[in-house]
Amino acid sequence: MFKFKQFSIQQERTPMKVGTDGVLLGAWAEVENAARILDIGTGTGLIALMCAQRNAKAHIDALEIDSNAIIQAGENVASSPWADRISVIPTSLQRYDSPSPYDCIVCNPPYFTNSTKAPDPGRNLSRHNDTLPHLELISHTKRLLTPEGSFHVILPVPESIQLIEHARTSRLYPVRMTRILPNPGKPPKRCLIEFSSIRKDYTESELVIEYNRHLYSPEYIRLTRDFYLNFD
Repeated sequence: MFKFKQFSIQQERTPMKVGTDGVLLGAWAEVENAARILDIGTGTGLIALMCAQRNAKAHIDALEIDSNAIIQAGENVASSPWADRISVIPTSLQRYDSPSPYDCIVCNPPYFTNSTKAPDPGRNLSRHNDTLPHLELISHTKRLLTPEGSFHVILPVPESIQLIEHARTSRLYPVRMTRILPNPGKPPKRCLIEFSSIRKDYTESELVIEYNRHLYSPEYIRLTRDFYLNFD
């Protein structure tokens, strides 16, 4: 079990465990003013639960296709303070149709393409984009987003560049990017990106996670302190 300040995550049955990527996205995405939020590939339910903690009124739909993750996410949601506002939906993004569009969509997507796969099929499902190619992620996100809505994603740097190019073909434009550096002086490993259907001023920033092992930067602590038990 992974304990956060306001909820806990059971993860023994899910192929992908709680990780820095999910916590970063859940804390960074602009969710405060959204009435309806969609979490694509919810896994343990982590990001959906973070969104519910940050937005006291939003309804969150969480899509998942892995059978074990569906059960585990449902259990984590049921034991949280926000069970009445989060729905875990056992379907793929490609098959999903919503009666109403979403103000905010978040996704920590599978990102490996044509790379060596692990023996665990569930882990492959979570990490390799065979079942959710980035072109399909973009086109279906565009389909489900309100005209004024925003889409937030975290990816490795090379994949983020590719996704931005795919997004432009669907008229989704990057409006905010934060490059994630594991340590000062190291190259960025991940990019957090916010997209919008409306062209806006584009801003970039950097965030360092650690200065040394377990010596976290003030910026990382400030971003995630509402969640991690050891950040006061």
